[in-house]
Amino acid sequence: MSDQTKLLRVLVVGCGNMGASHAQAYHTMKGVEICGLVSSGKSKEVLNAKLGGGYALFDNYEKALQATKPDAVCISTYPDTHESFAIQALEQGCHVFIEKPLADTVAGAERVAEAARKAKKKLVVGYILRHHPSWERFVQLAHELGKPLVMRMNLNQQSHGNMWTVHRNLMASLSPIVDCGVHYIDVMCQMTRSKPVQVSAIGARLTEEIPAGNYNYGQLQIRFEDGSVGWYEAGWGPMMSETAFFVKDVIGPKGCVSIVAREAGGTGKSDSVESHTKTESLRYHHAALDKNDEFQKADEWINLKDEPDHQELCNREQRYFLKAIHENIDLTDHVQDAVNSLRIAFACDESVRTGKIVAL
Repeated sequence: MSDQTKLLRVLVVGCGNMGASHAQAYHTMKGVEICGLVSSGKSKEVLNAKLGGGYALFDNYEKALQATKPDAVCISTYPDTHESFAIQALEQGCHVFIEKPLADTVAGAERVAEAARKAKKKLVVGYILRHHPSWERFVQLAHELGKPLVMRMNLNQQSHGNMWTVHRNLMASLSPIVDCGVHYIDVMCQMTRSKPVQVSAIGARLTEEIPAGNYNYGQLQIRFEDGSVGWYEAGWGPMMSETAFFVKDVIGPKGCVSIVAREAGGTGKSDSVESHTKTESLRYHHAALDKNDEFQKADEWINLKDEPDHQELCNREQRYFLKAIHENIDLTDHVQDAVNSLRIAFACDESVRTGKIVAL
């Protein structure tokens, strides 16, 4: 069998929201076989039943790794396990797909990147927005607006029920502006193609249900070398406001582009994973004025026919992972971007904790 026809055996670690979606992708993909599902709780049993049963189940990651000897490992656990799980897989000769963030420290992310280089194995980080046609178009249109750019983005989540449990667990190791912020920092870096030089951030602890010293609301600001600036806001918890929780704008001298999610931006949608990636429409406003200072062009509404749902985005991520393995795609820039966005996010976290502007 050639590498292209040989089944890629994948061990799925973490069977919650994202892990379940990635497992669903593997379950339906040609050329891929799940060799085990790993979680410390009951989520693996629930997922196994959803997929029709028959998959090997494990409570312990290390034992699963030794027992199944996979070709690849998909890691969708909490961020404080990412570094150790990824390095163990890479050292055993596995390719790794890992949910963002790459690790829960910058040094940890660099160690994972180095382990992938040393093992000569593929490392793909789950930056789901990079696989969304509307977000790709959003970034492309930003390049038409001139410089400097002003980027305004947020994702506040009025979480409750299971999502509040997930958020509380995440905040044991990371703040919302680090965990979620890496996505949007990555988008800002793609839009400006410029070096970030300075960050400042604020944060607040609005609940006693998270460890002292942590915060569940944060807002960051980034300055870029080309004069561009951007802000991102993220808050998690049952107390969060749903007024303007979904803002995605980029403004330049020539106009602005906004994501308008009429449905996904509605009441009760802020803690829905499905709505977080929905764009629905792009509104492109042109700034050019005529001799009477009236707009020369009406706003354009761009509705892409290809509007994948959350599961289809995960399918695309996994197809890219498989393609990277089979076609030996150079992922150096991909991994470096993941490390850099995490470095910026942690600088913002430092700014919250110290009350100082942080130079990059």
